[in-house]
Amino acid sequence: MNRKEINQTEIREIPTEWRVVQLEEVIKDIKNGFASGKRDDGGVIQIRMNNVTTDGHLIFNSFLKVPVPENINEFLLKEKDLLFNNTNSIDLVGKSAIFRNVSFPCTFSNHFTRFRFSDKVLPEWVLFHFITLWEKGYFKSIAIRHVGQSAVQTKYLTKLRVPLPPLPEQKKIAEILSTVDQAIEKVDEAIEKTQKLKKGLMQELLTKGIGHKEFKDTEIGRIPKEWEVVRLNDISLDLIGGGTPLTSNTDYWNGDIAWMTSAHIDGREIKNGQRYITKEGLKNSATKLVPYNNLLVATRVGIGKVALNKIDIAISQDLTGVVLNQKLAIPDFIYWSLVNNANRLKALAQGSTIKGVLREDLGKMEIPLPSLPEQQKIAEILSAVDGRLELLGKRKERLGRIKKGLMDDLLTGKRRVKPDVKELIRLGHSE
Repeated sequence: MNRKEINQTEIREIPTEWRVVQLEEVIKDIKNGFASGKRDDGGVIQIRMNNVTTDGHLIFNSFLKVPVPENINEFLLKEKDLLFNNTNSIDLVGKSAIFRNVSFPCTFSNHFTRFRFSDKVLPEWVLFHFITLWEKGYFKSIAIRHVGQSAVQTKYLTKLRVPLPPLPEQKKIAEILSTVDQAIEKVDEAIEKTQKLKKGLMQELLTKGIGHKEFKDTEIGRIPKEWEVVRLNDISLDLIGGGTPLTSNTDYWNGDIAWMTSAHIDGREIKNGQRYITKEGLKNSATKLVPYNNLLVATRVGIGKVALNKIDIAISQDLTGVVLNQKLAIPDFIYWSLVNNANRLKALAQGSTIKGVLREDLGKMEIPLPSLPEQQKIAEILSAVDGRLELLGKRKERLGRIKKGLMDDLLTGKRRVKPDVKELIRLGHSE
């Protein structure tokens, strides 16, 4: 912005055509929801905390019907009502969404404050500011903490000061940000479809294989006649335990040997260390190196998590390294087999305070084993679908960064809107 085109206000610098308002100046009606501890399948849908996402959307993958209150008209939502989640856990309080494009009647619980605005402001304009404030932790900072939950009082919302552009500019900004939102929603839809495809393929390929017509009943279920049932020990050269070098000894840390705990497993492959240790740390602790291209199985914290290590890596006591005999088993196939049997893996856990899976029990775990060529084909199919999910996840992250950058610029007036929405989106991509 040109310095001649801005004003310094009580909240920040804004364009001269904008003004600062308290929300109460543009609120036409405000109401808190009602509590209903009862379920009534013949009643009315009540929007609850889990129906609002942190990025400003309403979701109805699950919902609750409650008895119809006598004064239901006071609680029925109308198109473009804004819902503010006034009570939740401290990290989630302040979630907001706009009620729109919903074809069935809905009420809202007492964990929400419902806003209706005058024609001076778009609900989307307020929503985008609420999302920004939530991301910055503002609602968390003003919440009154109770046992297990926190609450934001309505008085703090009505007195909230926000910058307000002329209505046409609000509409253009909302159009731009909504365009990015729609792109994110399409990616979400693609992720959901791909996840369903992956689940179906895992069930089909890991139990029926490829092109088999004859099957047999085994101790782990029905599998192709040509397959074997083996114990993990039968196809492994070693099961390696782990440990943690003494954290107070600086000679053991910040070396060049990758080391990790089960918390570092967040996907199919491990390509770097969570931390790095020295040769002294490796030598003077229970940690061991798992050679490249084997399996890491969480056997204490995070039981059921599995990953392929694409580097030599030392492990903590939360993990077991499975060094495979790769003349018998392909690591990628065994990875998918263990992922598909995560519940069986969890069932092996024992202990009262911290549960764990003994290496002996892990080694006895039975899995189906096709021929090496079929293992390879199955692993390639499932890994390709997983790769597609990874690309979609990166696409969503990139769009999220674009949206955040645009919000930072457009909601403050740092960047003034142009008629060409596609051009602004392009500029966002280039940053």
